[in-house]
Amino acid sequence: MIGMKPPIAMFQEPAGGAVRCRLCAHLCVVRPGRRGICKVRENRGGTLVTLSYGMLSSLAVDPIEKKPLFHFLPGSRSLSIATAGCNMRCPWCQNHSLSRLGGRAPSMPGRWTEPEEIVEAAVETRSASVSYTYSEPTIFYEYARAVGTLARGKGMRNVFVTNGHITPEAVRDAAESFLDAANVDLKGATKSFYRHRCKARIEAVRDSIALMRSLGLWVEVTTLVIPGENDSDADLASIAELIASVDASIPWHVSRFHPDHEFRHAPATPIESLERAARHGRQAGLRYVYMGNVWGGGGEDTACPSCGAVVMRRHGFSTQIEALQGNACGRCGMRIDGVFA
Repeated sequence: MIGMKPPIAMFQEPAGGAVRCRLCAHLCVVRPGRRGICKVRENRGGTLVTLSYGMLSSLAVDPIEKKPLFHFLPGSRSLSIATAGCNMRCPWCQNHSLSRLGGRAPSMPGRWTEPEEIVEAAVETRSASVSYTYSEPTIFYEYARAVGTLARGKGMRNVFVTNGHITPEAVRDAAESFLDAANVDLKGATKSFYRHRCKARIEAVRDSIALMRSLGLWVEVTTLVIPGENDSDADLASIAELIASVDASIPWHVSRFHPDHEFRHAPATPIESLERAARHGRQAGLRYVYMGNVWGGGGEDTACPSCGAVVMRRHGFSTQIEALQGNACGRCGMRIDGVFA
């Protein structure tokens, strides 16, 4: 990487003497020598460049259930990668050691890694997919796209674990070129929550979920349920109804919060709050609702929406097929929504 120029960023347009970035929903207008909110896209001489390209900060082989994706190639491995940075500023971020790296440093942290190396690692580890995760994949889009197109050429799928604050242009390009599935983090129910806590817009996330689904991507949604922040009955019902208004077959993962980063004062989420969220999900018509970060109790098993038979049972991050035949319930024959091997 020494001596190399950062690659030119996609999704940019002139804006007076500056450049408007059209990758994420912030639509930053970046003046010469400055960076956008993500801190990884910089205006150099009137052209936006991506500083995160190739700067691999994390690589691991994970169960696909860890994303979490429960209806997408269950039981498979996914090679997971990330670069540093994020385009939101959630005070409870549980990956803050990675998402807050970079800042205004002259160069990005990480180890220069060619896309071909990542795909080779995925092949060697017999991974069925590559996941772009841990930090926010939107902001290292060009790198993810380069890896993803190579991975697709090798017969692998590609997954975004994302906050969904991405423009329609970028979503469409991803769906056409490499992306197969996404877990979108729907953090709250209101405009004010997103504006004050995440420094973002809920409308952009809602629209991304709907567009991804309409383009044929498999989508699951996760909500970290935080005491006193987004756990009221009104909040939980609103989130569930928003998801159901897009597609009732979208699985909803309601995940337990543990104190972290700038939110160490808040208590861990009571199990009762997750149970309330699950009830709201079912009342909204969602077919699959899961309770995450809770071990045992069957809160992550998949039941047939028609007859109630457990078709997939989960222990930690492993999935055991119980009564799933192809993509249908082995007891009543109802189709189980998802992408199955």
